[in-house]
Amino acid sequence: MAYVRQLPRFLAAGDLLVVNTSGTIAAAVDGRRADGRPVTVHMSTPLDDGTWVAELRPGASTPGPVTDASAGEIVTLPAGARLTLRDRYPDTDAIRLWVTSVAAGGDVGGFLARHGRPVRYSYVPDPWPLSSYQSVFASHPGSAEMPSAARPFTAELVTRLVSAGVVLAPITLHAGVASLESGEAPLPERFTVPGPTARLVNMTRAAGRRVVAVGTTSTRALESAADRDGTVSASQGWTDLVLGTGRPARVVSGLISGWHDPGASHLALLHSVAGSALVNAAYSEAERAGYLWHEFGDSCLLLPPIPPDRSPAAPGHSR
Repeated sequence: MAYVRQLPRFLAAGDLLVVNTSGTIAAAVDGRRADGRPVTVHMSTPLDDGTWVAELRPGASTPGPVTDASAGEIVTLPAGARLTLRDRYPDTDAIRLWVTSVAAGGDVGGFLARHGRPVRYSYVPDPWPLSSYQSVFASHPGSAEMPSAARPFTAELVTRLVSAGVVLAPITLHAGVASLESGEAPLPERFTVPGPTARLVNMTRAAGRRVVAVGTTSTRALESAADRDGTVSASQGWTDLVLGTGRPARVVSGLISGWHDPGASHLALLHSVAGSALVNAAYSEAERAGYLWHEFGDSCLLLPPIPPDRSPAAPGHSR
């Protein structure tokens, strides 16, 4: 067993940590259906036309979505705001998410800041303030659920990493609600890979060093910005990339992550980076040791061997 604070032990000068700067928003808000039944609305993702992807739940931290809603239904929100269900998302076969329009007398983000709270599921028994759902890197609000792999990082740890010669570079990927059904593909998400980060990634790989993504969100953003040979370019927009056995990682050679449920798309992403043998061994040990799952749980560091053609040639640099 090791601790996140010991991360500098496992990395070397010249390795690159890629972190997600997305901050968590207060995406859960109380509502009431036309027949008076209360619901919790999870505002997931703003779309380009001003509508929002949203999920209805029967109550705060209740397992499972509302399944008897229909297009045209109106949900009353605090302060006289209204949410109208328009179409199922991402297609007509979906039962969990809706494209919605929100009449809130102004900006929806501002409305959520005043009346919302963090999304909380049944495995988190007590409410926590929005500040508890932010990582030390959070600077661009936009995620409905916390990009939680960086949650254990502290300013002190970042300082120690930089002092040891480990380089940090930012991306931004705004995560929507992650309560996907088993086997359900990840939804499209908005991301940005800045030019300086793309250049650092390419230089790190050319030098035979590791590109370690802090979280599945950082992995998805980097891989979405990569071409077939793994060269990363500055990119922004929407990604629908699904990493797994059919599309292994081309750029990321290490990963820091939380623990994901069997059948989850995030778990397939871990396999695409680290390989099944390492991931399965890590999960077996996590279950044996009683590690905790989900956003307030424990962390996993996956560092598969660097391929021989990518290893540093200089003496004393092999690992």
